[in-house]
Amino acid sequence: MFVSDYVWAPATATGIGSLPFPDRDEAARVVVGELPDFPHLAELPARGAGADMIGRAASLLVDLHVDLQPSGWRLVARPGADERRAASFLGADLDALEIAAYGYEGPLKVQVTGPLTLAASVEHHRGGALVGDPGARRDLAASLAEGVSAFVADAVRRVPGASVVLQLDEPSLPAVLAGAIATPSGFGRLRAVDVADASALVGAVVTRVDAPVVVHCCASSVPVDVVRSAGAVAVSLDVSLLAAAPAAELDALAAAVDAGLAVWPGVVPSLRPSTPPSDRELAQRVVGLWRRLDQDPAAMAARTVVTPSCGLAGADPAWARRAYTLARTTARAFADLVAETG
Repeated sequence: MFVSDYVWAPATATGIGSLPFPDRDEAARVVVGELPDFPHLAELPARGAGADMIGRAASLLVDLHVDLQPSGWRLVARPGADERRAASFLGADLDALEIAAYGYEGPLKVQVTGPLTLAASVEHHRGGALVGDPGARRDLAASLAEGVSAFVADAVRRVPGASVVLQLDEPSLPAVLAGAIATPSGFGRLRAVDVADASALVGAVVTRVDAPVVVHCCASSVPVDVVRSAGAVAVSLDVSLLAAAPAAELDALAAAVDAGLAVWPGVVPSLRPSTPPSDRELAQRVVGLWRRLDQDPAAMAARTVVTPSCGLAGADPAWARRAYTLARTTARAFADLVAETG
């Protein structure tokens, strides 16, 4: 994808997805009001089982069904109350977005858990995470791809003036690649998924949906080679975790950027800090990121979408609002900085 193909404007801002609000209508109004240039579908996990990222994604699976067990979400033979509740939460959130974004034209982001994190979080009916079974994780990725394709099409239908962007949330991706997912006993670890297989599984979703895809991972050691080879147009990451990143990790990110990958820098704290940073301070961090990657910050403005460092589900509501305001003004300050030095 060339820079001119990005559906978002240069130096803009959006959110990661999760928010601490209990009311879906309030959350949708906050998102559209505070992020008018790139709103997103809100996720409200505090409502309980089914509103969590795993239950939400599992409700989209086609021809696979889940139920909530004491150990977490598990495949079952037929749909039950937990799956229906998750689908109901998602439908209600889309309803709220449709109302709040009435008449909106521009980029709009929707989020869903990616295939590897989902496979690491959903168990076989007999126990054990699906990610440990090559056939099961392929079936799950194919099922998710079909469901997410319909989900994206529904978002387009509800907000017809929007250019929809899909975010795949993959917080467990580094652990899957490292072989760090626990066995049911907790004493062992499942075999690592290799990079080629991981890329194919993420790519199964990327190639199925009719929308550009960004992969979000706020864990350390984001595997950008997987993101890039899967066909995503951007990676969303926590910039603070790059401070201690080894040179090889930065080199991999720089190579991916050279190849055209956009970077969504998460610089706004996801929890209220004792001393909130200014938007200009955060903009300097974005400039610093691009310079560490040997890029001209002004030339990278079209690939820059400022976000919080991770989701805001754990924040207090007042900080969630302020964080979105700060993301928006940081993007503006970044644009001003590169204009001053350009």
